[in-house]
Amino acid sequence: MTDTKNKSIILFDGICNLCNSSVQFILKHDHKKQFLFASLQSDAATKLLLQLNSKNNKLSSILLIEDNKIYNKSTAALRISRELTPLWNWFYILIIIPTKLRDFIYDIIAKNRYKWFGKRDTCLVDNTKYKKRFITNG
Repeated sequence: MTDTKNKSIILFDGICNLCNSSVQFILKHDHKKQFLFASLQSDAATKLLLQLNSKNNKLSSILLIEDNKIYNKSTAALRISRELTPLWNWFYILIIIPTKLRDFIYDIIAKNRYKWFGKRDTCLVDNTKYKKRFITNG
């Protein structure tokens, strides 16, 4: 298993085109290599969530695990953005918008993501340059 010490872990919907594109974007802009990834459908994600006693494994939300805490929806997305390269990390300022409003917008996108962006039959895990950044087993 990939070493997760001092890393943040992003759990994402592995069959969602928007989610997979977001992972590819994060990989390009995460120059500190802060993030590791696992599909929510994977055994690795299930094991991580069980270790954290979380019942929050809804496939409609991105999950971010930092320091044994789980963040979801817009809070997860914004916390991820603050670790990215300059310009993209400025999006973290949106954290000042009330969570209820941010998550309302997030939920609209999440609810329609397959219709708007499509989905895959399987998770696309980059097997070349970024292979070590994916947690593929429990």
